[in-house]
Amino acid sequence: MILITGAGGALGHLIAGELAGRDDVVLGTRTPRSTAERRVDFDDPSSLDFTGVDTLLLISAGYGEDDVVIARHDAAISAAERAGVRHIVYTSLSGDGDHLTYALAHRWTERRLAHGPLTWTILRNGLYAEFLAGIAAPGPDGTIAAPLGAGRLAAVARADLAAVAARVAAEPERHAGRVYELVGERALGGAELADAIGGSYEPGSLGAAREAITAAGGALPYQVPMLVSTYSAIAGGFLDGTAIEDNALRTLLGREPRPALEVYKAAVAAALPTA
Repeated sequence: MILITGAGGALGHLIAGELAGRDDVVLGTRTPRSTAERRVDFDDPSSLDFTGVDTLLLISAGYGEDDVVIARHDAAISAAERAGVRHIVYTSLSGDGDHLTYALAHRWTERRLAHGPLTWTILRNGLYAEFLAGIAAPGPDGTIAAPLGAGRLAAVARADLAAVAARVAAEPERHAGRVYELVGERALGGAELADAIGGSYEPGSLGAAREAITAAGGALPYQVPMLVSTYSAIAGGFLDGTAIEDNALRTLLGREPRPALEVYKAAVAAALPTA
């Protein structure tokens, strides 16, 4: 049996779609709605019952302070060990992302798995092209003011990462003990993004971005430095894919990856208000 945690989220939903039709897949979600779903709430360890699960596809347990995310992941891995799960596939962060404020919980989880008794596979996912559409969205006049500087991001389509995760979870023994880097093959910069949507690129400062995020409201205190660190890492040239020695995306997909620029354009268009 394969159990997918976070199946109600964007990545989990896509992975579930990739594995649709199999009768050995269970979807882990906080609010189950069918017999094909099982309650899995990382904030409630009593719900982490992985009885009968052979492969646990552990999707990172959402944004949070490091101690919160670490506690969630530790609870899930410990529950898997007690239940006799054979293999954990974990969706981590690309190896060039260590300058991001949210990298620590990912690296802690990788270490926890490496030092544990279960077999595992680490999927080091690059940042989504859909996420780029959020942090580098154009303003009403088409201007992208995101502080990306001259940096570029090796963004990757979320659907491609879902396809890889599904393939690995379906044949975990082939991927035991492997750490796969999964980033986009073509890094995107602010000017290129602007050209794609017929706008302009006029990058602002990190300070201005921090003020705008704070003023907009809705962001929790820990989320502000997360976003600012993302801008800073891109602008500093740390996320353009050049530090990744072996990008496994194309190999594991078995096809050409989706063009991240097209995914970005589609996500921007989908976010525009309708008349």
